[in-house]
Amino acid sequence: MRKCLLLVASLLLLASQASWADYRIGVTIARVDDNFMTYVRTGLEAAGRQQHVQVQVQDAQGDVVRQLDQVQSFISQKVDAIIVLPVDTAGTTNISRATLAAGIPLVYVNRRPDQTDLPKDVVAVASNDIEAGQLQMRYLAQRMGGKGNLAIILGDLTQNATQGRTEGVKEVLKQFPGIKVVAEQSANWDRSKGMDLTGNWVLAGTPLDAIVANNDEMAIGAAMALQQAGKTAGSVPIVGVDGLPDGLAAIKSGQLAATVFQDPKAQADSAMDAAVKMIEGKPVESNIWVPYQLVKPEEVALFAAHFK
Repeated sequence: MRKCLLLVASLLLLASQASWADYRIGVTIARVDDNFMTYVRTGLEAAGRQQHVQVQVQDAQGDVVRQLDQVQSFISQKVDAIIVLPVDTAGTTNISRATLAAGIPLVYVNRRPDQTDLPKDVVAVASNDIEAGQLQMRYLAQRMGGKGNLAIILGDLTQNATQGRTEGVKEVLKQFPGIKVVAEQSANWDRSKGMDLTGNWVLAGTPLDAIVANNDEMAIGAAMALQQAGKTAGSVPIVGVDGLPDGLAAIKSGQLAATVFQDPKAQADSAMDAAVKMIEGKPVESNIWVPYQLVKPEEVALFAAHFK
């Protein structure tokens, strides 16, 4: 009797889900344990509820093959659209090919595929990483008075976010010949690796007047290393990217001089909106750019409101 009641309850739940959902959208996220991607995921789920969309999320666990398998599973389930936060921006061709062959709308979010021109019926929602690097470096150059020794902490060297943000930094540096890059190395987006890397620079006697990092996690790690080395918080200005709660808190405490806000909710909202429009046959731009914004200390409270 109890099993029968549970079965009936399950059927009623499925029926209620089907009744409120206009569409089903499959979502595969590169890594759900990544801090920023967690915000994108929750943003997609919230946007789905607002638009009467049943969202099915899968974790690719950083595995390109797993992510392609997840996409193919969504296709076999005949979902109405697929949203992908790719593991590898250079390895999205098979994903695009599979969804196009099945006639299913595809939206990439947060990480734009590397190819210059996206196939028809494929949309990318992202933020321009060159812009992030430019915002970082313009602010730091002013703080440095246009001169001094700069270290650059890079993210994953294979990702276009690392390449774009670093390119933006170096474009601005062309205007400031008095600023010298004395160190440039990857910490793979990781706080502890950023800490170790900066600690090694300090031990080696590398002169550091400022640090620019491709994300806040590495920037916070750098700040921790400098504090361990006896440096006063803020004596070496450090700027990151993302503007999530940890980064904002680090600015408030004086660990970071500033950050560049990348809006996960706006990316998620735009991706869901694009997917629904594509399902309904409405026109959508192939590239949707969510702007970056510089966050200075006096603006922390304003940006913290995004996460309440």
